[in-house]
Amino acid sequence: MARYETMFSQLDAKNEGAFVPFVMLGDPDRATSIKIVQTLVDNGADALELGFPYSDPIADGPTIQAASIRALDNGNTPGECLEIIAQIRHDNPEIPIGLLLYSNLVLARGIEHFYAQAKASGVDSILIADVPLREAQRFIDMANAYEIDQILIAPPNATEETLTAIGKLSSGYTYLLGRAGVTGAETAAETPASELIEKLAKYKVAPPLLGFGISTPEQVAHAIASGAAGAISGSATVNIIAKYLDDTPTMLQSLGEFVHNMKAGTAK
Repeated sequence: MARYETMFSQLDAKNEGAFVPFVMLGDPDRATSIKIVQTLVDNGADALELGFPYSDPIADGPTIQAASIRALDNGNTPGECLEIIAQIRHDNPEIPIGLLLYSNLVLARGIEHFYAQAKASGVDSILIADVPLREAQRFIDMANAYEIDQILIAPPNATEETLTAIGKLSSGYTYLLGRAGVTGAETAAETPASELIEKLAKYKVAPPLLGFGISTPEQVAHAIASGAAGAISGSATVNIIAKYLDDTPTMLQSLGEFVHNMKAGTAK
């Protein structure tokens, strides 16, 4: 079984949803980044969503933009990100690892070369933030060739046509947007009505994880009560890193407590 399929099966058996934290690779530096990701795993993260720093992150708010800048200022490159992932995979053979990045970082290395390297590093899924569904086929084809799940986005106002396409093409999980706009914990998720999640089930899309604006255990619990398979939290996680840049022990302790509390919200 693929790692996402195994994860969802195991969580269903425990009557839990998934909690998936996001962090930017290389933020604030390589060594600390590895410690951060391991802390997320050790404190209950069910899967990982990892970003590649990029100079023009149009889908991200100020928190994640700042994380990109910190990583880039330390000389982080896509190649180094893949090396970090390879180490994380070596230390954590079972956890699903997803990438969230922008298309230029893929295209600059060549689509096939990038997907081949991602697979070799231990990546399970790739979500390309700035590629709409109508332009996703070449990435989906390459993902299929390398047995990687290409993650598709379901917006709150998704049309029947969009849901039909996602149902046919999605694998791993479906990224369900909690609201429109850019990332940020400052603006709470507007959890889509259970009717939308029921529609997703009708079209047999990959299990939906709710993202954008998830920052409290109560929001995680609400997402799961609405029928989502779990929740992704990015800006709230990255905010903790930014708060304790000069105090790594406190940063790691705070991240551990955050993940533990968010995971507690996944009980059904």
